[in-house]
Amino acid sequence: MSLLPISVGLGLVVSLIFSELFGLAAGGMVVPGYVAMHLSRPLDVAVTIGAGCLTFAIVRAVETFLILYGRRRTVLIILVGYLVGMGGRLVLEGPVGSVGPVGSVGPVGSVGPVDPVALVGFIIPGLIALWLARQGVIETIAALLTAAVVVRLLLVGLLGVEVSP
Repeated sequence: MSLLPISVGLGLVVSLIFSELFGLAAGGMVVPGYVAMHLSRPLDVAVTIGAGCLTFAIVRAVETFLILYGRRRTVLIILVGYLVGMGGRLVLEGPVGSVGPVGSVGPVGSVGPVDPVALVGFIIPGLIALWLARQGVIETIAALLTAAVVVRLLLVGLLGVEVSP
């Protein structure tokens, strides 16, 4: 079985526990599982959280001249998060069908290619932004990173192997 479904399942359990014990959402129910799979690539996690923060800022700016609430607000946040994520992918990985990702050639004197920075998931930035708007920036990011570390520790403890995306 693939590690991603196990990670997402553990993320659901950890998110529920965090919600019940601390009253904090970890950036959406599936987000800690996805982030836990990428903790060995902290730049990817940082870029994904940054995309969530950018999404939050864009929707916050839109809210100054549009009335947004309920389902309309939720869908707009997730849609903007998806678009920000796709834009980030285009910048970081290059256009679809291109020869290679931006940064696929290593720095001068390096031996071999450099792994490009990538965003985690497709709707993950939108889900993070949704909880940034609902719960607050510091609370959401702290709960997300803590829950992701707990999921990662559970994966390593239960499976006995190091996890990589």
